[in-house]
Amino acid sequence: MSLVIEKISHAHFGWLGLSIVLSVLALISRSMRWKQLIEPLGYTPRLFSTFNALMFGYLANLAIPRLGEITRCGALSKSEEIPFEKLVGTVIVERVADVIMLVVSIGAVAFLEFDRLGGFLEEHVWGPILEKVGSSPLLIGVLVLVFLTGIFVMIYLLRMKNPPKFIEKVRTLIKGILEGLSSVTQLKNKWLFVFHSFFIWIMYFLMTYICFFALDATSTGLDLSAGLFMMVLGGIGMTAPVQGGIGTYHLLVSKGMELYGLSQTDGIVFATMVHSTQTVLLIIAGGFSMVALFFLTKPRPSRNDVASGKN
Repeated sequence: MSLVIEKISHAHFGWLGLSIVLSVLALISRSMRWKQLIEPLGYTPRLFSTFNALMFGYLANLAIPRLGEITRCGALSKSEEIPFEKLVGTVIVERVADVIMLVVSIGAVAFLEFDRLGGFLEEHVWGPILEKVGSSPLLIGVLVLVFLTGIFVMIYLLRMKNPPKFIEKVRTLIKGILEGLSSVTQLKNKWLFVFHSFFIWIMYFLMTYICFFALDATSTGLDLSAGLFMMVLGGIGMTAPVQGGIGTYHLLVSKGMELYGLSQTDGIVFATMVHSTQTVLLIIAGGFSMVALFFLTKPRPSRNDVASGKN
């Protein structure tokens, strides 16, 4: 670890600064895309609030995996008087869009680096997953049963007449989520949503590629396709249910670097440098956003207050 820290200390930090700028642009674009998804529901959240809620969510993810999705919905719901359950639906749409972009990126890498990607995924991703799944057919059956039961229960609750108060709350949550999901079909400018989705991932690609020039070991011999390859591996690593992708990101990216002739140490140095830079950014921006949400952003008056003339 001391060797890793020493090599990072000799990095060219100007390139890391540029990668941070590109990351911030991606985060702003992500906030604008989320705002666009919310507007068809009849609400116009402030971009400042949307950005702060997003960053607060990323900060929460560093503590508990996937907590950030709930946290950012709760934060924006409080500051903008938007029903929480509807926001959950829009976040699900966002995640689906991100998965689609990741699949598109994997397809691009498969076209450019077929041999490297195929062998790597087989050895480090699909192979281990299929091995675990194949050894647990009972687990697969249980998961399928739980999924089908969940769908049946959801349909039953939505169709139930005169339900108890608790069930009514569950129905309200389900209906709100479904309404949030439908927001993508009501977008005024669907091409703007597509633009933001591509722009976010292009920034992810550039911020990864730019970091090659921060280290002497990676500044030569790695082209744009290598940058795309590392972005894909990092994206897969970040989807793992661990805090901020810690561990999985480092493993996949460092192993990917070895395919391009780098040593294991240099691969770990690069992965640690990139991940640490982004983590520091999320901690600083997330901390500021948390303060802004709780102390600087005044909640908007509810619709009932506006209708009754209250300030």
